[in-house]
Amino acid sequence: MPTIVVAYTPNEQGEAALERGIEEAGLRSARLVVVNATKGEALVDPRYLSDSDAPLLDARLAEAGVEHEIERDLSGDPADIVVDRARDLQAELIVIGLRRRTPVGKLVLGSVSQRILLDATVPVLAVHV
Repeated sequence: MPTIVVAYTPNEQGEAALERGIEEAGLRSARLVVVNATKGEALVDPRYLSDSDAPLLDARLAEAGVEHEIERDLSGDPADIVVDRARDLQAELIVIGLRRRTPVGKLVLGSVSQRILLDATVPVLAVHV
């Protein structure tokens, strides 16, 4: 069964990526692997999926009828984690959410999404919010 990796954060960008990932999984008869990753200081990071929200996300994916798994990772750089999981799973697609940023914001802060786009060895579907 084909696999689609969704880079998920519990925010507007992550929700947009998840919705499109669910659609793509249905269209491709694919399994969805939702990867929520953040750096080691992460339990206080709002981009990390909390223990109380993970079961709600699982139920939502089950209700959508999508074969899925949810992975939460605190081990390092989120972009590397997503790209590595897609490679390890031989995924056919990565889905990410994007938000508008100023050129200075991109330069100063960097971008996980931008790094996924540049480093991925599989196609990346970017959903703009």
